[in-house]
Amino acid sequence: MGVQRDPWFDNAKMALVVLVVLGHSWTLLPQDPLVAHLYDFLYAWHVPAFVFVTGYLSRSFTWSRARMWQLTRTVVVPYVVFECALALFRVHVGGERLEDLFRDPHWPMWYLAALFFWRLLTPVFAPLRGGLPVAVGVSLAAGLYAGDTLDLARVLGLLPFFVMGLKATPERLERLRDGRVRVTAVGVLAAIWVLTTWTDRWASTEWLYYRSRYSELDVSDTRALLTRAALLVVGTLGAWAFFALVPRVGGWFARMGAFTLVVYLFHGFAVKGAEYAGYPRWAESAPATAFVVTSVAAVALSLLLAWRPLARWLTHVVDPFGPAQRQVESAVDLTVATAEADAIATAVDEATSEERQPVGR
Repeated sequence: MGVQRDPWFDNAKMALVVLVVLGHSWTLLPQDPLVAHLYDFLYAWHVPAFVFVTGYLSRSFTWSRARMWQLTRTVVVPYVVFECALALFRVHVGGERLEDLFRDPHWPMWYLAALFFWRLLTPVFAPLRGGLPVAVGVSLAAGLYAGDTLDLARVLGLLPFFVMGLKATPERLERLRDGRVRVTAVGVLAAIWVLTTWTDRWASTEWLYYRSRYSELDVSDTRALLTRAALLVVGTLGAWAFFALVPRVGGWFARMGAFTLVVYLFHGFAVKGAEYAGYPRWAESAPATAFVVTSVAAVALSLLLAWRPLARWLTHVVDPFGPAQRQVESAVDLTVATAEADAIATAVDEATSEERQPVGR
């Protein structure tokens, strides 16, 4: 029997990866005030929510041999494969010149690099009392010192949301089902929408990526720490509001939540391909039409990549060792089952033989 999946988290994962594709697709559009506002509103909370889910689903990770192999197979291997694939695509299709392959993750590969380090930190933060305040302190300090090697600044900057997910429990998340919480969630997202109207006055879009040192953002350290702290609060409230509004019923959309990594890793080729094909130039000539077309195409691309027949085939690229491992495990299970069946058959045969023995006179 397979592991029972939670439709709430599958719905959340799928909705969030659709929003990731949507946000990345909007970079192809001319940055008029509406698109810029939508982009800032989305990035204020949807990446924190995505990282929160990642933390929640990482709670069982340990430094055991089996878990470390799984981390290598499902994170390190895809990182290497897709770093190379994206590099080849950008060089030979887009004519770009690239530097620091592997050291500086290509867009959008930062997430796999971050996931690798977050998983390794899980056994440290999961049992740690006061782990969330420590993570917040790390995030605030990261803007002072962290560099861009393997996007370490973003790994540490977003760490509080990951630890928040680690510390969450089904019982605590159940409180989000309350009707009053859902009403409040709508108000919270509305407030974030209003707040991001003036993003450039109190921060800038670059702050929402959690990747730059404070010194690069041309503000004092005190102002930078306050801004980062405010963004952590906004991201947390926005993420909780989103989760409160996510449907908890299963269905075709929830089933697609099993393939979010496929959507994440493959959508970049489509977005970059559209850029190389000159889509931004057409978008500038018809911005309103381009916004609708781009948004619809982004959602359609997400659903296509998560469509089970296609997604299961693409999973072989994302996790090339997975099928072989499953075949080996099936063969081992079959061997064990056969041995157990033989032992049972032998025992039954011996018992039957004893019953057939003639009774002594």
